[in-house]
Amino acid sequence: MSRTLRVRQSQTVLPFGVGAVFDIQGESFVATGIGDWPAKAKQRIESPRLASRLGVSGFYAAPATANDRFDVPDAPGAPYIRFPSWLFCGACRRMKRWRIADEKPGQPPRCPSCSPARTLAPMRFVQICQAGHLGDVDWWFWAHSRRDAGERRRCGEREKLRFLVSERASGLEALSVACTAKDCGATRDLLDILGTHGMRCSGRNPWQRRSEEVECNRPVQVVQRTAGNLYYPITHSALDIPETDVPAYADDEVAAQVREHDLWVSLCRVAGTPRAAVFQTMIQEDTGADDALLEALLAEETGQAPAASADAPTGPARPDLSREEWAAFTAPAPPATRDFALRETTLGLAGETADPWASLGRRFGRIVLADRLREVRALSGFTRVSPDATVVPADTARRLKWLPAVEVFGEGIFLTLNRTELTTWEDDEDVRKHVAGMRADLDRSFQKDRLETLTGSELAPRFVLLHTLAHLLIRQLSFESGYTTASLRERIYARSEQDQYGILVYTAAGDAEGTLGGLVRQGEPPRLVETLLRMTEAAAWCSADPLCAEHTGQGFGNLNRAACHACALLPETSCETGNTLLDRALVVGGEHVPGYLESVVTAGRAAAAGALEQA
Repeated sequence: MSRTLRVRQSQTVLPFGVGAVFDIQGESFVATGIGDWPAKAKQRIESPRLASRLGVSGFYAAPATANDRFDVPDAPGAPYIRFPSWLFCGACRRMKRWRIADEKPGQPPRCPSCSPARTLAPMRFVQICQAGHLGDVDWWFWAHSRRDAGERRRCGEREKLRFLVSERASGLEALSVACTAKDCGATRDLLDILGTHGMRCSGRNPWQRRSEEVECNRPVQVVQRTAGNLYYPITHSALDIPETDVPAYADDEVAAQVREHDLWVSLCRVAGTPRAAVFQTMIQEDTGADDALLEALLAEETGQAPAASADAPTGPARPDLSREEWAAFTAPAPPATRDFALRETTLGLAGETADPWASLGRRFGRIVLADRLREVRALSGFTRVSPDATVVPADTARRLKWLPAVEVFGEGIFLTLNRTELTTWEDDEDVRKHVAGMRADLDRSFQKDRLETLTGSELAPRFVLLHTLAHLLIRQLSFESGYTTASLRERIYARSEQDQYGILVYTAAGDAEGTLGGLVRQGEPPRLVETLLRMTEAAAWCSADPLCAEHTGQGFGNLNRAACHACALLPETSCETGNTLLDRALVVGGEHVPGYLESVVTAGRAAAAGALEQA
């Protein structure tokens, strides 16, 4: 019986983008590089702002796969190949190395030794290295690894292997690979399979040709094919915002100094020529502007993309796209297009004098509802073993100037804090001392460069506050808006040098019609203020307290404080920083640090106690 295996178009960027291994109906595949995509079937995705920042010519979505009912049956989709190539039969336990020539359209791999033929299953272990290479475990070497070189040479049958299960042991010790070649009988169990064993790296990924193989001396690690460190995608996203009258760098004093510099006009005239470097150096010496800021200002002034190195599209650094988005959301008259529709609202607390409502109203500023948003998500590459390992580009052949991407449509809630209240809280010595400890942990972390593209050069208290607030709000909205936490995402606008102090919580789907409006409806008065109050009450207590509240370092790289799975963490797809730089104490207060919403918590408890006394 023929079967059809499918992956959604939106999943070809995340989580099943180039280089990712995924299981479906008992079979295992790996996504190939974009150089193997059908040339005519892919769909162009427009996002000039993101393309300019990444230094690429544009974006394309994966070809749409054939639909059994409406499309041409032979319509090409995004290519995936079977991996691992070593399979085994659950009945006779024979192992077989599956090759492309063995594939039969619409049929799963079958055991050639069994009658009736049984479906073959993929081996659960693969090998990876820090250069981003992925390959099959050398099972013949593993079976013979406890024999000397002379005995190994006498066994010339490299594919006569069986994957055995023992009833006398449990776990990996019960599994073994045995050689069935004549006069051999070599065998070894899998008790020590995980880790490094001196195996040789293939120097390529499964979809790459032999001509693309490189000499790789990195140590090979054997992991399960579903292991978390097998694939770290590098993704970028940007909202589709219209042109605004507010300059993207209007609030940046350094940018203003650059524009007013005597050599600025001269630099714009010679941009892109060797002479530009001289003017650029002189302007930087006088203003202190960094390369990224100066290149972005030039791109804005001249309409040319910032200069990008050959590795720019594949590097792990993420471009700062928050300036233009912040300007659009905070513009006096928000611009509107078919894919970007905003309307300003309030918490509905005007004239309110009773706490905790009055206290809550003083802490927040502008509320903007996004009835329509368009987001473009692009994949530039991936790493293996660890996030800071060598980056493998989405185009492994390095011939293409575009990146794979998808566009999604949705809605969101944008809110800012009260600027005066935030500045007063941020200047508190205890707050700064508290965040200084997190900054020290960040400086020691291998994620420092990546996270600084989001936080700026300095980790400000407002970033941790706003980031934690976004997590808490998403968790609360998941109970009230009809969306799961995995369906909601955050965008943090907290760069103090750009005077940002807001968050966007939004949801988006691949359908062109977007979402159903449940999130925006939750942002209307009085629903949002009730949600914020319940969020604050929930954040004041965690089921892991006092352990969670008193933690001086937890999570990945000790980059979190009072934040755990019980109170603040979100699915990885929802968070910009990978669930790091979170601290509930900065929101609701802790033993040694005042919280931005601590007065709301205190007033709420007092109001509740008063109501109980009256009852």
